Order: sequence, then C-alpha cells, then structure tokens
Amino acid sequence: MDQPVGFIEEGKEHMVCKLKKSIYGLKQASRQWYLKFNDTITSFGFKENIVDRYIYLKVSGSKFIFLILYVDEILLATNDLGLLSETKKFLSNNFEMKDMSEAYYVIGIEIFCNRSQGLLGLSQKAYINKVLERFRMDKCSTSPVPIQKGDKFSLMQCPKNELERKQMENIPYASIVGSLMYAQTCTIPDISFAFGMLGRYQSNPGLDHWKAAKKVLRYL
Repeated sequence: MDQPVGFIEEGKEHMVCKLKKSIYGLKQASRQWYLKFNDTITSFGFKENIVDRYIYLKVSGSKFIFLILYVDEILLATNDLGLLSETKKFLSNNFEMKDMSEAYYVIGIEIFCNRSQGLLGLSQKAYINKVLERFRMDKCSTSPVPIQKGDKFSLMQCPKNELERKQMENIPYASIVGSLMYAQTCTIPDISFAFGMLGRYQSNPGLDHWKAAKKVLRYL
C-alpha cells in the first residue's frame, strides 16, 4: 500500500508499505476472515462440509452441532444444550460476539418451531410480500399454480421488431426473475420449473414471458 500522508519517510518516497495484517474493507479482508475463522473452528473439532462451504459439523458421541456461517453471522443448531453452551463459550473467547439467543429470522428467512408437535419450518412470507409490493402485485388476484398445462414458452414470443423491444424496455422482467431465484432456492422449490423456463428469456423477454412471470407472483 502507498505510504499514508504524514507518514512518508524522507528519501524513501518511492517505497510502499508491506501489509502484515488485513484491514477491514480491503478486497482481501473477507478471504482472511474466512481463513481465520476456519482455522479456529476446526481446531475445536468442527469439520467443514466440502459440498456446501461455510457449514460445519461437530459430532461427540450421540451429540452433534451444526454451525452455519454467513459473512459474520453464525447460526447454531444442536440436539444438546451442553454442547451448545460449550460452543458459544469457545466462540466468545476467540471472537468479539453477541449472543442473540434463539433464532427467529436469518437472512430474511423466518424460522418457526412448535416443540409440542415436533415441527420446525422456514418461511419467506415477509420477503415475498416485499417483492409483491415492489412490483405492485400485492393486491393482485391469486393463482392456484405457478405454471399449468398449456402454458408455452418459445423464442417466437420474443420481440421481433424495434417497437416491441421498446415496449419491453421499462418492464422489470430480469428483476422479477432474480427475486424469484432467492425464494425458490430457499423455501419454495415448487416454482423451480417455472423459474427455469422464465430465466431462459432474460436477454430478450416478450409480453407473454412477462405475463407468465406475473402469474408466478400471483401464485406466491
């Protein structure tokens, strides 16, 4: 890095500083944070999931605990309160952290549970409502399915002339498809087929594709 103003050594103006420790905000900071966290947590007996990184598991006999890392937020799930307390203590000894107690919302996903019935579920109701409001579909009529027999998608439905392309310029088709992706990835896999079909026409969507996208929103 360049020598900071006020700290430039006379006669060594052409020299630069060697960065020995990563600084928050620099492009390599996130990588250094991951390496630091990974080394620390694996030393405690956690093993990283090689398929889905940032998910760790520790097993001790019949006890187990999952640790999910999202940037600098941590979600813990376990079948033993003692192991949970032990893990929290280890983390607080190694990192400056705040215990937010039982999780109810994580990255826009609501977690709800009913211990008496043994139920655990995830919901993106708040996210979906926000998407519907953003695209002015919060008061639309509902649809029983996101896609049905007879719905067709083809390149023939794409704009064929400048007038039709101009008509689609101010329609946020790509934004809707992007918003649907987060929902179908996390909690609503039943729109995956419709999402996949709509995604094929992002570069040049037509009015029929736009109507199909709104139909998925009506289903949500």
